[in-house]
Amino acid sequence: MDLGVLDYSLDPSLIAQQPLPTRDASRLLVVERDAGRWTHDVVQHLDEWLRPGDVLVANDAEVFAARLHGHRPTGGAIEVLLVEALDDDGTWHCIARGAGRIPVGEEITFGAGLRGTWGERLGDAYRAIRLSCDGDLSATLRAVGEVPLPPYIRRPDGPSPVDLERYQTMFARTPGAIAAPTAGLHFTPELIARLDARGISCVSLTLMVGPATFLPVRTESLDDHSVPPERYAISAETAGAIANARARGGRVVAVGTTTARALESVATSSGHIPPGAGRTSLVIAPGHQFRAVDALFTNFHLPRSSLLALVAAFAGTETILAAYRAATASSYRFYSYGDAMLIV
Repeated sequence: MDLGVLDYSLDPSLIAQQPLPTRDASRLLVVERDAGRWTHDVVQHLDEWLRPGDVLVANDAEVFAARLHGHRPTGGAIEVLLVEALDDDGTWHCIARGAGRIPVGEEITFGAGLRGTWGERLGDAYRAIRLSCDGDLSATLRAVGEVPLPPYIRRPDGPSPVDLERYQTMFARTPGAIAAPTAGLHFTPELIARLDARGISCVSLTLMVGPATFLPVRTESLDDHSVPPERYAISAETAGAIANARARGGRVVAVGTTTARALESVATSSGHIPPGAGRTSLVIAPGHQFRAVDALFTNFHLPRSSLLALVAAFAGTETILAAYRAATASSYRFYSYGDAMLIV
């Protein structure tokens, strides 16, 4: 599909720069896709839009301090985003602007004695870097690294103490993500308790959020867009809970596009979700036949992005663009720290 179809205008003042004091106080735009209509509400009322027997599936990926600021021997500054550890010797996949011009073997210095030696390019997206220090490498990375907030959240002095707590979901328990599965940021223990009291269960899987989730689409057609694979894991407990919900007529409600991608990557033609782990490079666009996901709870996404394409695939392109226009007209807060949408 032509990415121009998924373009929309947004006043920069609507890009949320800070989280609300209470996670579930965000506004909620409920989109009824079959009727092509929407209702304005708040996340605290989510239980009223779901049914007993439904099961929510959330992503339990935990964001780690993946951003490093360093200097080349020339004195030039460089920012490195760690993506995935390749082995136990400190070698990582990473992304760094301009790193393609740095020769193999050059050493970068970071704070607290942390050093990085550049390795080979790894495909179009990644570069290898081997990290070392005089002490414990994991502890040094935690001390030197920075939580990688997206660039549209402006923090000239780096993430704040509020960010360290709020750019992490209540479900987070599997470290390794380089961005938060932001739909999960709206949930609180109190909201989960209200859902549970109505017979709406909540389980989790892991989709390790990597560059595939946020890399810009640089092709005119989404058909030509490819993404690096991301790791996923679905437990037998979660697979069983989904099967049980389906058997009793409940819906599978994906909390976020990352959860939807994981479920759709493994679903059989009948919608069965098998347990297991692997990697997915699935790109979902209009025309995709959803087999696992019956409802989607998500944030508002950037124009011309693969995430907006997924939401358009689920709700219908015209419906979702009309709903986005309604959201901007009503001054909804957009992106990671912004408001939410439920598509039923």
